[in-house]
Amino acid sequence: MITNFKQEDIITLAIETSCDETSASILKNGREVLSNIINSQIEQHKKFGGVVPEVASRRHIENINDVIEEALTVADVSFADLTHVGVTHGPGLVGALLVGLSAAKAIAFAREIPLNGVNHIEGHIYANFIEHKQLGPPFISLVVSGGHTHLVYMEDYGKYEVLGRTRDDAAGEAFDKIARALGLGYPGGPQIDRIAKEGNPDAIVFPKAYLEEGSYDFSFSGLKSAVLNYLNTQKMKGLDISTADVAAGFQKAIVDILIEKTIKCALEKGANRVVLAGGVAANSSLREQLRTECEKNNIDLKYPPLHLCTDNAAMIGCLAYYNYIRGLRSSLDLNAISNLKMGDNY
Repeated sequence: MITNFKQEDIITLAIETSCDETSASILKNGREVLSNIINSQIEQHKKFGGVVPEVASRRHIENINDVIEEALTVADVSFADLTHVGVTHGPGLVGALLVGLSAAKAIAFAREIPLNGVNHIEGHIYANFIEHKQLGPPFISLVVSGGHTHLVYMEDYGKYEVLGRTRDDAAGEAFDKIARALGLGYPGGPQIDRIAKEGNPDAIVFPKAYLEEGSYDFSFSGLKSAVLNYLNTQKMKGLDISTADVAAGFQKAIVDILIEKTIKCALEKGANRVVLAGGVAANSSLREQLRTECEKNNIDLKYPPLHLCTDNAAMIGCLAYYNYIRGLRSSLDLNAISNLKMGDNY
């Protein structure tokens, strides 16, 4: 195999298996994606209405080698070209994480190259560096996904201050649960987003939890309960339920609180840039309304394209690259940590 790499080029193999996507990616110098292969398990989990950890782990085992081989082939790269291996080691489903982590360790050991275990939540932020080549810290980042909702001040690469996080359900988790209650199927986020466009967001007013004064934390369990109570009450009384209006009102309650706290946080921190990340960053209402509010407040908004919002190895590789050039290395006894916090992986 003939490569066109310069001697100083850093070639990253990245692996992501934190939930139900088996993904491998090859990057050159952190921000140039040569391949990004994603094998999704959505069809396997649809019939269960959510991700079943044991099923996810088995599918990762079946897919991991083929996905890595495809990533190498598409990128026209061999194992001998690799500078290091980046892999998600948390947070996520332990069984799923262990599959990717074991593959990454085996490659790093066999090729005698460094291993970089990285944090999945941080990885979502770095998806923006792939899309926006000139982007750099500092900025405020709103990370909204199925398992996490964080407001983060990123001062520099690898230097974060978590200003707020969910105290119960993550926003994406709430989307999935309400979509299931409305009979919309899994995954719930895209279904709510789609049908909410047909409804009136002001027809049904659902509560928004602001929590104590000055808090940037989030809480969506009360909102979820309010929607479920509304649905049950309507059914008990034999009254009609407008699925579109419920979806629109529910989505508005989530989007409003996410945007209000993000803008307030950015203004109080004096940050002139906001970066959106995570699976829920694909929500059209969140993207459009956050852009409007940022423009009103002279704040620059960045978000990744849809294919980089959901779980993927390219974002993991970008983060692993920046950790690598900072001199950070992981040992081969690195373990999977289901509740890994930002900044705790090194």
